[in-house]
Amino acid sequence: MNWNGDEWLEGLYREALLRHKQLAETETWQERKSRLKSALLESIGTFEPSLASNPKILERVECDGYIRERVELSATPGLTFAAYVLMPSHASGPLPGVLALHGHGYGSREIVGLKPDGTPDDGVPGSHGHFAVQLAKKGMAVIAPDIIGYGERKLLSDLRQDPNAPNSCYTLSTTLMMLGKTLTGIRVCEALAAFSYLEGRPEVDGQRVGAMGFSGGALIAYVAAALNERIQATLLTGFTNTFKDSILAMRHCIDNYTPGLLRHAELPELIGLIAPRPLFLESGERDRLFPVDSFRAAAAAIEGIYKKEGAQNKLAFDVFPGIHEVSGRHSFDWLKEQLSGPQA
Repeated sequence: MNWNGDEWLEGLYREALLRHKQLAETETWQERKSRLKSALLESIGTFEPSLASNPKILERVECDGYIRERVELSATPGLTFAAYVLMPSHASGPLPGVLALHGHGYGSREIVGLKPDGTPDDGVPGSHGHFAVQLAKKGMAVIAPDIIGYGERKLLSDLRQDPNAPNSCYTLSTTLMMLGKTLTGIRVCEALAAFSYLEGRPEVDGQRVGAMGFSGGALIAYVAAALNERIQATLLTGFTNTFKDSILAMRHCIDNYTPGLLRHAELPELIGLIAPRPLFLESGERDRLFPVDSFRAAAAAIEGIYKKEGAQNKLAFDVFPGIHEVSGRHSFDWLKEQLSGPQA
């Protein structure tokens, strides 16, 4: 008897992979790529766009080597969000730009060098490594939106139940799924609105804007880049893997799960939708959430897609001696190079 369901679930997973393979054999890569993009968009759900956006500058602060602004934006009616914009000081000419997406933690302040209360964080950076600041100091304009569910964007209903609630991912995810939408969907919608705002800034060269995400922010970054070809180069850190060995192998936050997505493809093939545009994959060799062996397997599968596109030279990866954290030891310079060269 098989009362527990382990083998049954494993069988369902194998059947899904077999269907992926069988479908892939009946279509060209470009046909499959187009179909998977449509399936990805359908899976995450869409939101009504804001027809009129009137960005508001909330603050402007001179920092060491860059200027930090905070702006208020909107991507869908009835909902606004703030984003930090970091502009390198004394920069000349239109700048390359980066959409910077944080992961689980206390929000965008964690990547722009601030503590949860908004005061300067002069201590040793945590897992996010203040990466928006590092990118700005390398000469890139950066926008770091507040992702809904974290920091100042936790739901008031969650905070009334627990003032120390780490995030609002559960309430947002479950409510949106019941409405046929997903938390990834609204996060990608807002991320692309922030991207559009940055590429339209007069200081920024709109033809040279990329994206970087860490952990849950990398989920948003890969989906945004797969669906919007205006994103010229993408850096994913602490995320690339297979669904099987990461979010299906251990308990992750519910915001990682998209209903029905595995019917269409495993994660490496979905990330491969970014091809042939430049892509850098970064992972710590001791990352327990996204294991390194599966990172390497996923990277190899993505490399196969880039070869199909004739774009092997547009893909790079780095396994660094660390945990679930941002490194940037090679990737930050790579991103600057990709957004500064003629191919951007």
